[in-house]
Amino acid sequence: MTRLLFWIALFAFGWWLWRKATRPARPVEKSKGDAPAAPMVRCAQCGVHVPQSHALQDENQWYCSRTHLEQDRTDRGR
Repeated sequence: MTRLLFWIALFAFGWWLWRKATRPARPVEKSKGDAPAAPMVRCAQCGVHVPQSHALQDENQWYCSRTHLEQDRTDRGR
């Protein structure tokens, strides 16, 4: 019984080596996650982080929307 298991294991190992040697190499794919991340800024009114390209700037403060920019202007005007 042990001999039979030995030969089965040896055959399976040989089969695995043969398949590995005859398969074509897979091309290395560049993952999409390698692109640099966009800089993020924090909204001065609500604290939500948004990409800098979508944010609005007033002086040195960043805002996620025109509404928050205007709310902060009125709050500072008091």
